[in-house]
Amino acid sequence: MRQRKRRKILKVGNVLIKSPTQLDGIRKSGEINTAILDYVSSHIRAGVSTEEIDRWVRTETKRMGAKAAPLNFEGFPKSVCTSLNSVICHGIPKEEEILKEGDIINVDVSTIYDGYYSDASRMFCIGEVSADKRRLVQVAKEAIQVGLMEVKPFLPIGNMGHAIHMYIQSQGYSVVEEIGGHGVGLEFHEDPWVSYTAPRGSGEILLPGMVFTIEPMINMGSPDFYVDESDGWTVYTEDGMPSAQWEVTVAVTPTGYEILSR
Repeated sequence: MRQRKRRKILKVGNVLIKSPTQLDGIRKSGEINTAILDYVSSHIRAGVSTEEIDRWVRTETKRMGAKAAPLNFEGFPKSVCTSLNSVICHGIPKEEEILKEGDIINVDVSTIYDGYYSDASRMFCIGEVSADKRRLVQVAKEAIQVGLMEVKPFLPIGNMGHAIHMYIQSQGYSVVEEIGGHGVGLEFHEDPWVSYTAPRGSGEILLPGMVFTIEPMINMGSPDFYVDESDGWTVYTEDGMPSAQWEVTVAVTPTGYEILSR
């Protein structure tokens, strides 16, 4: 069993600034996280249950000597989040939930390796997907790149959130305001909280060594949502319209950014 190392922690305000050694640890965790998503990408198809996706993630994570961060996190019962069609986030895998032609699904993988955390998600189109769903998925992916262009040291993090919001609105979609990204690396969820509806010029100043997720949740219809009372986790669009989300873990560098998991 690996011994968790004692780590010197540097904070600016409430935000953790990672050392080169810590960044290397998060980078290694991110490589595993990305490899797990690659595995899902090569196996996902119609006829697969979301419970089977959970088994893939659990098996691959263990095979690579890592741990699945979602499992038992604040009571979450599975190793991965699988959010299907009108589920915005935090979908719980189920044996009876079978993927079918025309579905879109977000698979959100989070990994702990040697005590370091990484987090990323991808959208998957199952078989022949309608043009409107496919466009939603594509625009959600493009929004990540729009945000990355605003990740620059010594500028406010709100510039990134504002750029994403403006782009999504320009494409005719809405952004979920109350659920955002987060710092990550030494813990699963750290400061800063990352808004995708923030005004330009707002929020923490981006500093080299900051690590956080970019993961705007984009709805085809209204941004309103509700949480399933029966499980306390699954977040649905209020109007039943589809939702899409991609997620990357990104580190701020002296000249821009580095993607640590995608």
